[in-house]
Amino acid sequence: MANEDKKDFNAMLHDNKDMPKLQLITDPKSIAKYGGNKMYFAPPIDYDKVMKLVPCGKVITIGSIREYFAELNHADFTEPITAGIFVSIAAWASYQRSNGETPFWRTLKADGELNAKYPGGVEFQKEKLEAEGHTIIRKGRTNLKYYVKDYENVLYRLKNI
Repeated sequence: MANEDKKDFNAMLHDNKDMPKLQLITDPKSIAKYGGNKMYFAPPIDYDKVMKLVPCGKVITIGSIREYFAELNHADFTEPITAGIFVSIAAWASYQRSNGETPFWRTLKADGELNAKYPGGVEFQKEKLEAEGHTIIRKGRTNLKYYVKDYENVLYRLKNI
């Protein structure tokens, strides 16, 4: 995101944009890619609520949050682009608040990758995760990416709440 210092992320977090909603898609490529035609859209605040559930020592991926929302709402999948945006909004909203912190650093991208779009970037997320006992590994030679080592072993499992 750009111009983070000029945006009110807490207002964005509470703007539901006519969500939640379920939409039927007709594009054959999308249906094949996501395994069905019922696409769910969760509002930003729902991502924030789920991210707050992840306890110290555990992590979660955006993908598992999407799977949880889809299952909970009888959809085939949760829309991926808004999911990434709304997770970032939740992170920045937490950063702007003086209380009610969301431990956004525990929410990872696919394959346990750290999220450079969070406040403080990868360095902040790396520092927070290491303080909670996780080992961070670096992959790549030119396009460096950082991952939680063996993240699968510390995944927080969402249950129907």
